[in-house]
Amino acid sequence: MSTIILFNKPYGVLCQFTDKQGRPTLADHIDVDKVYAAGRLDMDSEGLVVLTDDGRLQRKITHPDNKMEKTYWVQLENRISDDALRALSEGIDLKDGRTKPARAKRIDEPAALWPRQPPIRQRKHIPTSWIALTITEGRNRQVRRMTAGVGFPTLRLIRYRVGSWTIDGIASGDYVMFHTQP
Repeated sequence: MSTIILFNKPYGVLCQFTDKQGRPTLADHIDVDKVYAAGRLDMDSEGLVVLTDDGRLQRKITHPDNKMEKTYWVQLENRISDDALRALSEGIDLKDGRTKPARAKRIDEPAALWPRQPPIRQRKHIPTSWIALTITEGRNRQVRRMTAGVGFPTLRLIRYRVGSWTIDGIASGDYVMFHTQP
């Protein structure tokens, strides 16, 4: 039996179980032994983190050769242009190489969105927009670097989906756990 946990990580929580500096970690929310995050989210990102005790499943989720899709809801500074969406979809050049093609589309602010603490910085005279961005890579801060690379900095980043798993029905800071056959 494999244990799988779908955790909706809040802003400000580290994707690890311990921290010598006393910052919030997964241990503040999850009291299950011997599970490990299959991929990470930065402290300033929110949303789905998959944890498991199954090493093969962890590799399937994280290894780039498997091309497991991850979808992010991204709030951007300003209204994103069609050209920027096209560039994100085709792949853009970052310092560590060109990104693989992605799927990028405008979306309305997600209906199931929870308030972020602290709230994002928002400038009175600069609008924001939301996109759904689906990638198959997992480079360090990739989504933030991609949106900045096309001229639209990320204000809020929420991982909505990993493979077929989503955060639907999971409140920020909560998780669901289930068991599967390996």
